[in-house]
Amino acid sequence: MRPFAYDRAETTALAARHPTAQGQTDAKVQFLAGGTTLLDLMKLDVLRPERVVDITPLKARHSGIEVGPDGLRLGGLAAMAAVADHPAVKRDYPAIAEALQLAASPQLRNMATLGGNVLQRTRCPYYRDPSWAACNKRTPGSGCAAIGGFNRQHAVLGVSERCIAQYPGDFAVALAALDAEVELVGPGGARRISILDLHTGSDRPHIEHSLRPGEVIVGFRVPAAPWARRSTYLKIRDRQSYEFAIASAAVALDLDGGVVRHARIGLGGMAYKPWRAKAAEAALVGKPLTEDTATAAARLALEGAVGHGHNDYKVELGRRTVVRALLAASATEV
Repeated sequence: MRPFAYDRAETTALAARHPTAQGQTDAKVQFLAGGTTLLDLMKLDVLRPERVVDITPLKARHSGIEVGPDGLRLGGLAAMAAVADHPAVKRDYPAIAEALQLAASPQLRNMATLGGNVLQRTRCPYYRDPSWAACNKRTPGSGCAAIGGFNRQHAVLGVSERCIAQYPGDFAVALAALDAEVELVGPGGARRISILDLHTGSDRPHIEHSLRPGEVIVGFRVPAAPWARRSTYLKIRDRQSYEFAIASAAVALDLDGGVVRHARIGLGGMAYKPWRAKAAEAALVGKPLTEDTATAAARLALEGAVGHGHNDYKVELGRRTVVRALLAASATEV
């Protein structure tokens, strides 16, 4: 690990004074919360910040969990474990609790914050190993070694000729399915954006997030909705413990008898960023949720998917994951 200067920000106003660029590999200033991603990448010599700003003092004001008639509000510095174990979250927003419970290890969930979790970097080995020169995330214009290399775990949705890295998180996929918003505070004041607008596309892979310099994620808002309780998160991985998804689906349903009134589908593990399958959702409305209608929706959810050899299997795996998640959510008692 290279030498760096260390600061502590006691307030969001003090944090906002620092020109951070968390979504860029070459950023000279980075925020530190749980540190479960940042410190890993600094040790690997992928991230080389000259200054690290510790924002853990902000936990006192920005780690709350509030459930009310208008929805759910989660503090950006709340620990993953605290949210996963919260009784009201488990009851009213099960997809969120399940996504967090299936992520990482108990030790990491105790340390990692929600804000840091949604900003975590890809697990692409070509990005995480600087000995590979061709990586547009690390060095714009250098190419993408994964396209012609070993890409079994890489993305098939939202990719381009510039990058096929997969987004590794679980929590953001559940947030995408539930229409969540991200609360930000920075030099320009406070603002909210959709979780779907937080992560940028693969056309500029060296810029991963839409955060402005100095902005801190201080919260997440999930609106109350009739589909929130009948929700689930299904994660497919190579082993059942401490492993990243090769395919995942967050599904939320509002049913009238067995007929779909509203559907929400988020995809993970196979996409460049947290993915929302809106065409598949629309196709289910007004229809009974059966294996046939779920299969038709799953085909739409993976429409446009592009494989690069080793990861071709993900297209069919993604379809089957969506079908399983839809049928599991439809069977949920609310």
